[in-house]
Amino acid sequence: MAGDGDLNTPESGTGSSATDWARFLASWARHPIKMGAVAPSSRAYCNMMVRHATTELDGPILELGPGLGVVTRALLDHGIAPERITSIEYDPDFARMLRQRFPRVNVIQGDGFDLDKTLGPRRAEKFAAILFAIPIANLGQAERQALFRDYFSRLLPGGNVTQLSYLLKPPVEAVPGVFSVSASPRVWRNIPPARVWIYSQDRAGQTGAVDS
Repeated sequence: MAGDGDLNTPESGTGSSATDWARFLASWARHPIKMGAVAPSSRAYCNMMVRHATTELDGPILELGPGLGVVTRALLDHGIAPERITSIEYDPDFARMLRQRFPRVNVIQGDGFDLDKTLGPRRAEKFAAILFAIPIANLGQAERQALFRDYFSRLLPGGNVTQLSYLLKPPVEAVPGVFSVSASPRVWRNIPPARVWIYSQDRAGQTGAVDS
């Protein structure tokens, strides 16, 4: 996950922003392509993501690429019950820290690009919202669209996918008849400034903007 230094506080009250930055940078140095950024996302950025996710729907929520848990914390701060959240984290050290920080959240160490394998017996479950923060710059556009088609097949009616991104255009182009794309306002309190892309179950297939 990407962003700047206004990090979440662990549920247990332990840990520090400085320690989290050090951990994030160390992981980025080992796996720069998988990490995608050199710092966790800011609280303002994560709040923007949660605001535009369809968490008001009744059902479980899937978080892909939680990193050190800044979006997880934002979900909890918005009143989402931890039992509703399933967080899939690729990095085993981050997954272990997430379990310690959020013991009531279902944290799975696995691959967000292969949900059938990662979810196992829950592979057929439908989600109210999917919050996506996995770098996909190394994938071609057709691969990205295929990935999001799979995600949309796992959503409840009315559910959406939200994505953190620094790009000026949608990382995943709309697929008419499957999903359309809109953008949040740019969040300046983030390093670098970024926006949230909102992928909705929509037949228009048009890119637009949403109000702040």
